[in-house]
Amino acid sequence: MQRIVILLIVLLNIGCDQISKDIVRKKIAPSEYIQVVKNNLVLTNVENTGAMLGTGQNLPQPLKTILLQIFPIIILLILLFSILKKTNLNKWLIVAFAFVIGGGIGNLIDRVAYGSVTDFVHINLGPLKTGIFNMADVSVTLGGIFILLFSLRYKKSLFSEQ
Repeated sequence: MQRIVILLIVLLNIGCDQISKDIVRKKIAPSEYIQVVKNNLVLTNVENTGAMLGTGQNLPQPLKTILLQIFPIIILLILLFSILKKTNLNKWLIVAFAFVIGGGIGNLIDRVAYGSVTDFVHINLGPLKTGIFNMADVSVTLGGIFILLFSLRYKKSLFSEQ
């Protein structure tokens, strides 16, 4: 049952990401700027050929393929198989890792299928100013934050049954 839940969470994260990007690609022109809530929440359509915030965009193609496609595929598969195999992990930690894996796969799908990742949300709320991001980025970020919080809160009990 745990494995089914993990796979469902991963697939839901991938699905939300891919559906939202598909809508953006179909409904928002490249570099179009749609103010949803004044200048505080903006929708756009930007293709990012690098990693987070465009890091690595100018790398030579073979290196970019290794660093942004092959290496992440290996890491995400190892992580997925690890959480599917272990039965004694904290249930909330499993959810957090499933978010990271689902988001990572969502962006990998874009990189492999399109050669870039579609980013489309920008937030500008006082001190909270983001780069342009997508739902996969939200999944990875939330999963990472949850992993950090659970690590701080539970320390040694993370790898025991809960």
